[in-house]
Amino acid sequence: MTRPKRPAHKRNLTELYVRKLRPQNSAFVVWDARQHGLALRMQPSGSKAWKVIYSRHGRPRWLHLGNADAIGLADARTLAAEIMLEVARGRDPAAERKAERTKGTFVELAEHYVEQWAKKHNKSWPQAAALVRRHALPRWGKLLASSITRSDVKAMMASIEAPIVANQTLAAVSAVFAWAAKEELVTVNPCRGIDRNATKSRERVLADSEIPQFWSAFDDAGLVAGSALKTILLTGQRPGEVAHMRREHINDGWWTLPGEPVPSLGWLGTKNGESHRVWLSAPVQAILAEMGGEASTGFVFAGSRGRAVVKLDVAMRSICTKLGVERATPHDLRRTFSTTVTGLGFGHDALNRVTNHREGGIANVYDRHGYAMENKKVMEATAARIMSLVEERTDEKIVQLRR
Repeated sequence: MTRPKRPAHKRNLTELYVRKLRPQNSAFVVWDARQHGLALRMQPSGSKAWKVIYSRHGRPRWLHLGNADAIGLADARTLAAEIMLEVARGRDPAAERKAERTKGTFVELAEHYVEQWAKKHNKSWPQAAALVRRHALPRWGKLLASSITRSDVKAMMASIEAPIVANQTLAAVSAVFAWAAKEELVTVNPCRGIDRNATKSRERVLADSEIPQFWSAFDDAGLVAGSALKTILLTGQRPGEVAHMRREHINDGWWTLPGEPVPSLGWLGTKNGESHRVWLSAPVQAILAEMGGEASTGFVFAGSRGRAVVKLDVAMRSICTKLGVERATPHDLRRTFSTTVTGLGFGHDALNRVTNHREGGIANVYDRHGYAMENKKVMEATAARIMSLVEERTDEKIVQLRR
């Protein structure tokens, strides 16, 4: 509640005065001289309301009692006296009423879900929570969770432009309601039975002729985002894991990705929960050096305020638009790397090892260090092949310029 725009005045209020009080160009408050804390607030529209105003920790609290046309002066004084008695006993009625208003709302339900279940059982909870926060809370945050219907869910889905993001948001919201139903906080899950958007399996791989074009365009995305995209292409690791690369995890040319999250470092863990070790080829090490290789801590690809770089997918969309080519995502860079690995004659076992991929949902059991030399060979050869495509096109441009 904002302070009145003009100084408030005090008088011994009467029913006649309240009834005949007329609005002004701006809102104003008249204090009751008889009951401490009681005030009548008049809006320019002519609306009159009773307020109880008291101090808590040196700051004013405004508590709405009701419309002055519905509550008489005598009743307003009685209610104000009761509230001021609660304040004298150390309570904060305004804060308590606000908490009661949000009890049972979707925002409260979503918060309970994250704290009581998701953080303990779902390692990818930050991504799901971000989707809920971005697409669901603005629409439903203040609604009672039990009042949200299938129609509300369908309307939310329709408002999300990207079909895959809409599907992911539906799954995240459904998880909240499924947990709430199990805990008997709601009776039904309004997401159940709602069809997901049809999507096509993506098989986008950059052609050899596209790789130098994208490489040049990466520079236009900015040093941080462009370097992160180059690293995805040269290492074949998952975009989210590259974006959260930590300097603490790099030693003697090897990048170790802990399988479990490390909250103190902002590391979210690997997708399959297994620790992974990646050899950083010479071109990648050159990129890291350009990012400030002398540093020993922090995110390698740090965005604003030292946080991990974000919106790599947005950068890729902008690059594709600029180049006038078919849409490609950061994950397609990983797919391009994988295709290059097999194209060089390395088998699927080697590919799965260097990309930390589970074949058929079953983890490959192996001695990480036992395959160190083989994995290093794969990473260096694949990066060299990609860089040969980049440098070949660069050499062609130099020759053309000389001619």
